[in-house]
Amino acid sequence: MKHWARFEERGIIWGMQLLLKVYLLLGRQVLQFFLYPVVSYYWLINRSGRKASRQYLQRVSAYLSEQGLPEQELHGSLYDSYRHFVSFSNALIDKLAVWSGSITLQDVEYRGREAIVEHFRQGHGLLILGSHLGNTEVLRAIASLRKDVVTVNVLVHTKHAQKFNALLNRHASSNRINLIQVTNTNAATAMMLQDKIDAGELVVIAADRTPVTGQNRVSSAIFLGYPALFPQGPFILAALLKCPVYTLFCLKHQQRHKIYFDWFSDGLILPRKHREAALESYVQAYADRLQHYCLKEPLQWFNFYDFWQAGND
Repeated sequence: MKHWARFEERGIIWGMQLLLKVYLLLGRQVLQFFLYPVVSYYWLINRSGRKASRQYLQRVSAYLSEQGLPEQELHGSLYDSYRHFVSFSNALIDKLAVWSGSITLQDVEYRGREAIVEHFRQGHGLLILGSHLGNTEVLRAIASLRKDVVTVNVLVHTKHAQKFNALLNRHASSNRINLIQVTNTNAATAMMLQDKIDAGELVVIAADRTPVTGQNRVSSAIFLGYPALFPQGPFILAALLKCPVYTLFCLKHQQRHKIYFDWFSDGLILPRKHREAALESYVQAYADRLQHYCLKEPLQWFNFYDFWQAGND
C-alpha cells in the first residue's frame, strides 16, 4: 500500500498561488464557480482517493447505526464521496480567506479558549495535537488572543514547508505562524521546539498520520470500530517537552468556524518499563477524541487514502 505522503499533489504551490490571486481579485463566489469543475475532474480521475473516501464514510455510517446515533444521511455512496471532495475544496477556499485576512476573530467561535489564554498569561508554552479534520489554518485568526501576539509553530511533513510559509506570510497581516518541516525528528529538532515552548509559544502537530520515514514508531488504536495505525511521534515529543498538551479541532458549521480546545494532559509521562503500554493508552485516547469530532462533521476529515490499510488484508 502506498504511504499517504506519496499522494502529495504536484504543483500545489503554484496552484495555490493561482487560486489566491483569483480569490483576491474576484472574490469567493467567482472562485467557487471555477472550483467546482476542478474538484469534479479531480474526483473522477482520483480512483484511490474516491475509494478511500467511500470506505471512511461507510464506516462512519456503520458506526453511527451500531451506536443508535443519527446517521447524518451518509451511506458512503459515490454521491457522498463527491460531497466529501467538495467539502475539501471549500476548505481550500477557507484557507485562502484566512491567508488574505478575510477571516477574523469575529468569524470564529471558541470552546475551551479560557484555559489556553490563562497558560499564555502565565508565560507557558503549549503543545497542541491537531489533525486533518477541519481547517487548522484558522489558527492564524488567533493571532490576537492577547495584545502581544502569540506565535504558532505548525510542524509539517512536507519538503515544501518553506515555500508554504513564504506564501502564507506574503499575503497575511501577521507573520506569527511558522511552518516547520519535521520529516525526520532528531535531538536538534526537540531542542529547537523546547526553546519555543519556553518562550511561551504554541507548537502544533497533527497526530492522525503515520510517520513519513516508516512504520516503526506507530501504535494501533480502535477508530470507528476498526484498528488503525497512529503515529507515536507526537506523544513522544510531548513527553520530551514536558509541557501541557491540548487537542485542537476546527470545524465549520453553518458558515461559522468553531475551534475546540480540549485538555489532554498536564504532561505526558512514558515510564521506561511500561513505555509501549503508556503510548498505546495515549494514542487510543487521542483516537477517541478524533472520532468524537469526526462524527460531528464527517465530511470535514480530509484523509483520502486507505487509513485502515484494508487493502493489505
